[in-house]
Amino acid sequence: MSPRDTIQTHDRWGEATAFLEEFRRRGWFDLLLLGGFVGVVFGLISLAGEWRTLRPAVHIDLAPSALPLYVFYSLCRGLFAYVLSLAFTLSYGYWAAKDEVAQRVLVPLLDILQSIPVLGFMPGLVLALVALFPRSNIGLELACVLMIFSGQAWNMTFSFYHSLRSIPKDQLEAATTYRFDWWQRLRWVELPFSTIGLVWNSMMSMAGGWFFLMITESFVLGSRDFRLPGIGSYMSVAVASGNVPAMLWAIFAMVMMIVVLDQLLWRPVVVWSQKFRVEEGADEETASSWFYDWIRRSMLIDWIESFFRKLPGFRNEPRRAPAAASGRDTRSPHLSIAMFAMLMLVLLFGAWRLFDLLRQLPVRQYLPILSSAGWTLGRVLLSTALGTLWTLPAGLAIGLNPRLSRIFQPIVQVAASFPAPMLFPLVIAGLKAAGVTLGWGSVVLMLLGTQWYILFNVIAGASAMPSDLREAARSYRLDLRQRFTSLYLPAVFPYLVTGWVTAAGGAWNASIVAEYVTFKSEVLTANGLGARISAAAEQGDFPQLAASVTVMAAVVVLFNRTVWKRLYQIAEERFSLSK
Repeated sequence: MSPRDTIQTHDRWGEATAFLEEFRRRGWFDLLLLGGFVGVVFGLISLAGEWRTLRPAVHIDLAPSALPLYVFYSLCRGLFAYVLSLAFTLSYGYWAAKDEVAQRVLVPLLDILQSIPVLGFMPGLVLALVALFPRSNIGLELACVLMIFSGQAWNMTFSFYHSLRSIPKDQLEAATTYRFDWWQRLRWVELPFSTIGLVWNSMMSMAGGWFFLMITESFVLGSRDFRLPGIGSYMSVAVASGNVPAMLWAIFAMVMMIVVLDQLLWRPVVVWSQKFRVEEGADEETASSWFYDWIRRSMLIDWIESFFRKLPGFRNEPRRAPAAASGRDTRSPHLSIAMFAMLMLVLLFGAWRLFDLLRQLPVRQYLPILSSAGWTLGRVLLSTALGTLWTLPAGLAIGLNPRLSRIFQPIVQVAASFPAPMLFPLVIAGLKAAGVTLGWGSVVLMLLGTQWYILFNVIAGASAMPSDLREAARSYRLDLRQRFTSLYLPAVFPYLVTGWVTAAGGAWNASIVAEYVTFKSEVLTANGLGARISAAAEQGDFPQLAASVTVMAAVVVLFNRTVWKRLYQIAEERFSLSK
């Protein structure tokens, strides 16, 4: 062997020894990651078997040993729905923010979609998808995922859309100076600025998806049973049979799932998103995550990152676009026009089918529906106002203090993600003991699910607050009241309005379970649209159901156009960082 070959052999041996030493020091976490990945793969194979199998009637085992598998099934449905929600958010929100013509249809349509309760479209969706896949459970599983999606997508889309409309001018001018095309603007300017709000609204979206879990996994239409194995159906069967130990096990399993999801997914994502804060101030105490720290030390993750960095589309530095681009949006307008035309055709077809149902209902029956809409509107506004009273100061405290964020984020995440309908029996029992009727009690039931939309948006706004503005407030020695009125409230106001809009939409949706409650075999109702929709769905009265849902959507759109839109204009004109 030549001296040169000997030297190369020693170098390779040294590199191998260094690699083995490095793997010994931190490779155990990679083994855990690989083990977790293998476990997830086997779980997905089991879930795929459930999708392929046609089971006319599902038996729900109330034994505690069955809960881990049920929790995994429900978690997979929620994550699948979240992936759909994120894709919908990025495409729909970007389209609405960039196309002034389509925006006039897309934003009101988003208001309508947000206001349509699950029971408004659930029967038709389930029947259609089950008929489309008659020999497997794919249709039923897709229906469940889409119904969870309907509780996730809207507040994320609102957040992303209004973030795109509030990007600071200096960032837009920098993108123009560097002649970014539309993809570079999206990747290097628009997505980073929208990340913090999108992350916090993603957490809230998962919570919103769990809200109707008991309904989506244990849906029964007449004599047909469309139940799916999951923690929602487990809890539903436990409540129906009065099995208190099973209810407690379901609550414990739900809490554990939310805590694990928070620690392994949301907390690391929140820490990662902090690098997108718009700030120029001195370094402050930052949020932390043990799992995120471990991921950063993972050799496997390092290898994956180095692999993607070699790909042309995943470089670390933005490159100047060709001079011909000149910073303008280079996309062809034909695609947007074609998509808009397809959307209008779908809307026209849906309107025609809806008119077919509405004309079956006599005109005189619309007056009680309109009266019920007024009662529900009052409860929606009252629950939103009550939620703001405590979520605004609490959200500011959590978002401005990383130490409090570390302590309270898991608690808030558990409280927000826990399906409020599981607690309804306890709340109803307390209300009946206090002599409170469901007319007022339904406000409390709405509040259980909608207050978190406001809290998460306020936390997002406080987390994104530039630290140089906070340093200026300290330099001028402003007291707490002056800081709140001159800095904190203006800074979080755009996020607060988004929280109000999504909370009100959530309250409209929650009215179907808050105004129509079954308690100890007794049906309790309050005069409102939610009660009318629930009763119509239970009786299979589709004309009454369609009329109630249409009136609800019309009231929501009218209120959004006259009130929330004006508040959004104030947020963009007076309180945006770009002004």
